[in-house]
Amino acid sequence: MTRGRDGGAGAPPTKHRALLAAIVTLIVAISAAIYAGVSADGGGRDRTPLAGGRLPRGDVAPASTGTWVGAWATSPAAAEPGTETTGMAGRSVRNVVHTSIGGTSARITLSNLYGQSPLTVTHASIALAAGPDTAAAIADTMRRLTFGGSARVIIPAGGQVMSDIARIAVPYGADVLVTTYSPIPSGPVTYHPQARQTSYLADGDRTAGVTGVAYTTPTPYWRYLTALDVLSHEADGTVVAFGDSITDGFGSEVGANHRWPDILAGRLHDAADAGEDAPHYSVVNEGISGNRVLTSRTGRPADNPSALSRFERDVLSRTNVKVVVIVLGVNDILHSPELADRDAILTGLRTLVDQAHARGLKAVGATIMPFGGYGGYTEARETMRQEINEEIRSGRVFDAVVDFDKALRDAYDPRRFRSDYDSGDHLHPSDKGYARMGEILDLDTLKGAAPIAA
Repeated sequence: MTRGRDGGAGAPPTKHRALLAAIVTLIVAISAAIYAGVSADGGGRDRTPLAGGRLPRGDVAPASTGTWVGAWATSPAAAEPGTETTGMAGRSVRNVVHTSIGGTSARITLSNLYGQSPLTVTHASIALAAGPDTAAAIADTMRRLTFGGSARVIIPAGGQVMSDIARIAVPYGADVLVTTYSPIPSGPVTYHPQARQTSYLADGDRTAGVTGVAYTTPTPYWRYLTALDVLSHEADGTVVAFGDSITDGFGSEVGANHRWPDILAGRLHDAADAGEDAPHYSVVNEGISGNRVLTSRTGRPADNPSALSRFERDVLSRTNVKVVVIVLGVNDILHSPELADRDAILTGLRTLVDQAHARGLKAVGATIMPFGGYGGYTEARETMRQEINEEIRSGRVFDAVVDFDKALRDAYDPRRFRSDYDSGDHLHPSDKGYARMGEILDLDTLKGAAPIAA
């Protein structure tokens, strides 16, 4: 691990760095303007249309003691192809998500970021899954969700909504079923395509169904759901893993929760159980496959928004965040030749760190792992990767560094993964490689807060 962040040898010349910073600031400003004009989903808490204003009833519970933390989250990544006209009208969407912490109550966030018309949800529910790989629920855990005291909520195009608090005991490591039903066509569905988890669809309103018999269509996506928070006695903060497909867990075993943030969450839980001197944090995964620091894909709002444009929404607006772990850069090197130079990428990473510090968050960053043998590999790109990693290791970018490159590379050919850490495509780790990533991150680096500006 390398700690610290300052200037010094190896940094670009002052004028060059200032120009790059100005360009990056312009990118952020333009992206923010697009999101502000099109979407209420991309801003901070004050712009979130939170449900409220009515007395709780039924399964809704007033807040009790504990700390609200993120038990699970994902980034709204794109508009789902083929849903432009009807969305999920007339179908129940049962998302299956895996918790990184336990709690005594829960609340969810639904997003209509990519919708072109209001999303009407007439019923929603939450329950614990009856087992792995099933749409069936444990019957006595089924809870109706409400929004401002009502079972019905209308989420405007580009907006999001948080549910009322539901009284449900959620264990660490549980599979939780969150189900929504929308009877009215709503246009493009906001989804996360690389879930690495099987969820389910049913015809008709089956939100309260516990047997799972009606859920005949398995699906590899998460739809509408972007967060599950719990009121916890086990944690006092949240770690956000912020990255691309390597954080998203691309290629890991479906349903096995073998992404590196899952491994990290397990280590934190085990350390707390053992009474070790480790942070009591949950972990949420805000990886998007193909994500870049500097550039977004097309659309308004953009599919696969750049890290710079989504950092406010996916990191700063998550519940009770204390630390962000940033694992980005390889897609900028591989796919953005017009912007992919060492200093532009580093300036973009430093901008993310500055935004984290402005909210009091500690920023841990990772070196870029090898991709020798991958189709986009060139010697020039390898040189760029090495130069960026050298600067990251110097301590002039992040508050602390986890050296994923060193941990997973082949000792005899450092341009490549070690063979057992390679998924086979030479870009993404195997399950064993993801486990190594989750194990190598020193829990002590998650302690403390952002440095105080001089």
